[in-house]
Amino acid sequence: MGQNYKNGLSQEQVEESRCKHGDNILTEPEKEPLWRQFLEKFQDPIIRILLIALCLSVIVSLYQLFSGAESWTVLLEPLGIFLAVMLATCVGFVFEVSANKKFDLLNLAKDERKATVIRNGMISQIERKNVVVGDTVIIETGDEIPADGTLMEAISLQVNESDLTGEPVARKTTNPADFKEDATYPSNYVCRGCTVTDGHGIFVVEKVGDATEWGKVYCGAQIENNVKTPLNEQLDQLGDLITKASYVIAGLIIVMRLLMYFISGDNPEFDWMDFARFTLNTMMIAVTVIVVAVPEGLPMSVTLSLALSMKRMLETNNLVRKIHACETMGAATIICTDKTGTLTKNQMHVRDFIIYGLKNNELDDSNVSHLIKEGIALNSTAFLDFSDGKKAKSVGNPTEAALLLWLFKNNVDYIEIRDNAHIAKQLPFSTKHKYMATVVRTDVPNKNILYVKGAPEIVMKHSQTILTKEDKQPLEKYRQQIESQLLGYQNQAMRTLGFAYRYVTDAEVDEVLDDEKMCSYELTFLGIAAISDPIRDDVAEAINDCTNAGIAIKIVTGDTPATAKEIGRQIGLWKETDTEEINHISGKEFGFLTDEELLDRVEDIKIMSRARPMDKERLVRLLQQKGQVVAVTGDGTNDAPALNTAQIGLSMGDGTSVAKEASDITILDNSFKSIARAVTWGRSLYLNIQRFILFQMTINVAACLIVLIGALLGTESPLTVTQMLWVNLIMDTFAAMALASLPPENDVMKEKPRSRNDYIISKPMARRIFGVGFFFVIVLFGFIQYFKHCDITSLSQFSLGGYCSNFFNFSHVNEGLSPYELSLFFTIFVFMQFWNIFNAKAFHSKGSAFHGFFTKTSPIGFICTLVIILIGQILIVTFGGAMFNVVPLQIGDWLRIVLWSSAILWAGEIERLVKVAFGR
Repeated sequence: MGQNYKNGLSQEQVEESRCKHGDNILTEPEKEPLWRQFLEKFQDPIIRILLIALCLSVIVSLYQLFSGAESWTVLLEPLGIFLAVMLATCVGFVFEVSANKKFDLLNLAKDERKATVIRNGMISQIERKNVVVGDTVIIETGDEIPADGTLMEAISLQVNESDLTGEPVARKTTNPADFKEDATYPSNYVCRGCTVTDGHGIFVVEKVGDATEWGKVYCGAQIENNVKTPLNEQLDQLGDLITKASYVIAGLIIVMRLLMYFISGDNPEFDWMDFARFTLNTMMIAVTVIVVAVPEGLPMSVTLSLALSMKRMLETNNLVRKIHACETMGAATIICTDKTGTLTKNQMHVRDFIIYGLKNNELDDSNVSHLIKEGIALNSTAFLDFSDGKKAKSVGNPTEAALLLWLFKNNVDYIEIRDNAHIAKQLPFSTKHKYMATVVRTDVPNKNILYVKGAPEIVMKHSQTILTKEDKQPLEKYRQQIESQLLGYQNQAMRTLGFAYRYVTDAEVDEVLDDEKMCSYELTFLGIAAISDPIRDDVAEAINDCTNAGIAIKIVTGDTPATAKEIGRQIGLWKETDTEEINHISGKEFGFLTDEELLDRVEDIKIMSRARPMDKERLVRLLQQKGQVVAVTGDGTNDAPALNTAQIGLSMGDGTSVAKEASDITILDNSFKSIARAVTWGRSLYLNIQRFILFQMTINVAACLIVLIGALLGTESPLTVTQMLWVNLIMDTFAAMALASLPPENDVMKEKPRSRNDYIISKPMARRIFGVGFFFVIVLFGFIQYFKHCDITSLSQFSLGGYCSNFFNFSHVNEGLSPYELSLFFTIFVFMQFWNIFNAKAFHSKGSAFHGFFTKTSPIGFICTLVIILIGQILIVTFGGAMFNVVPLQIGDWLRIVLWSSAILWAGEIERLVKVAFGR
């Protein structure tokens, strides 16, 4: 290959290679059709239960209709359940489609860009997609490398590998003596998708299309992620619980009613037809209980909560593309973060510049300043791009661009300097001589200036003097001081450059850039610059917030171990007690270890350096095997497989399209602080979902027990189908919106992440659901008994003595409740739930249910939705008529119900006050 690469492939060899290795095109993932995306919404466990309930409800309604039911209202329940299913699925589907529009991960236009190749001994340009294995490709500064291959020639070649490894400058060479052993990719190997920032070279293609490193990342980003979110797992558990509980209650009804049939004595002679009718009626009551037990509003309410949070998180620079990611972020136990562009700004900056001939290192009009300005502006191949009008973008070598940016910040126009200068000769930087040199002609005859910058130890080796405030001094006098300063910078993982100059004659111009001749010239040392990719301003605080919240942070980067650990130290992650053997691992070592070996130490790793793209994805999988909920942050193509595999992928706003497509949330402002806010939102959202479940399950427990008691006593349920639909669908949906509209609580960041094995209904919730539910049933049963035995036309006739005396009176005085009594009962039931919303709001908090009502952050949404529920109940009772089986109530009765039922709220307030007083 080394002998033939200059001639390239023949046309026959091209066709043979294409048949054997394929085209240089990435295989497009098969896009999922919209109808399938919609059907996936029916995989929700509660939706499945609702579908079963829908079928049972249809059977009951048809039975009632054909049994002589006089009203079509019997069909409202299956219609309501159907609407609940469609609303819950459609809202989630529409939000996800609008937030996650498909776009090509790698634009096809990129495959149509030209690549310069040698074929049949001739140089030609072809489309990138036509490059084949074995092609000889010529690359120049600014080119995007079209395929993977081994370098045959490399002249001052530098490649930006940040999209693959996170490393913005990777020096490439064909000289084995200059190979870096710890480099992520071999020093003589170039990868598709990387950009040539300096120099030029020739390489022979070894891999094309999906086989390239870029292709592996692309394919890894498409691997289907079947990892369930914690909320999905917990809703599965809740669905199983509801199913089992409703079946148990239904079975209990059947058994108890059949026992009552045989032991009641009402049927001295057994009649098969009568028994069949009784059994069928019993089955219908059991099915009714199952339908009542299912919280029809829960899927819609959870979806609405997620959708509202999805919208509000956008206001805090979190663009949520997958709706469940809103809540999943709150369950994260580990965040694996990239370094470049995530923790750092991904733009090299001059951290410090020591100019020994200037006071306080400040540029002025002196000759020393002139030398520094020209030495930076002219002895460089980089540019600054101001086209977007916001900030300068680096074009070319990032280190040189950082120096230009330093000039710009010091009000020096490097372009003006270049326009007014005449460059006679230039030697680009190379790993061989480790410096760059430029000769600039001046207006003075025979007095040209040689500017040199490069590795400080090399520049100092060629220097004999140093330009100080006291004019030139022997360099040896300052050597120890300079080396000490360099060591301090290098210990902070900064890149350092030395600067020097010399006046040369016209005769010396042609030979001065020869490396051997350079050694004989005595340069004058000017100063040193320390350059780094700085930490984002708010990263350290955000990291501290996350660690205080019990979330472990891991840095996964393609950078060197020293740089990675220094970044870890600066953000407070790498402590003095951390050790190389336990808390750090290199990508090479990581690749050598088996999964079984890594599982023993994977949770202790804080930093992985020199990581390859698929190393990150493997790390995420191993952490998930340990039961961790993993979030991954990143902005480069190299992060895409891990972003896709993690439960939550967080891409940066200025990241690559591949990273964004693989992620669940895009951090628009690239701020790690926004990630901490996303955790706060996620935890607050989960707490609000728990509060809603607490609220709705209390309603369902009370409703189920009322139906159960009625069935056992042989009386009809005082709550009609349409009334339960109002409570379970409309009222509950508004209640969910009220709770979802509550602002995030910062106190949730003081707690540890919840276990993914926890039930969504915690023990305190269960005690409250059944405790309050039983209390509601007792109160409501007392009203049923009172209304049955005391025919009243207003609550003004109500007496507590009559209520208590009739509680256990099971004699049949009246045939049933009057329409006014049924309206009273329905309204009492609704207002008991209404006031219980306040108790649900205060759940898991130490303060009052009215906390925040009278502040600048007053929960306006919560208050407004409660007003809507109140108005809705008044309108239904006043104008609902036969459809809701209600009649208008007197104003006095409205006031009595509101006042009496509010005791539920005040009882909750007293309980919370007692807990605060005793520090519970």
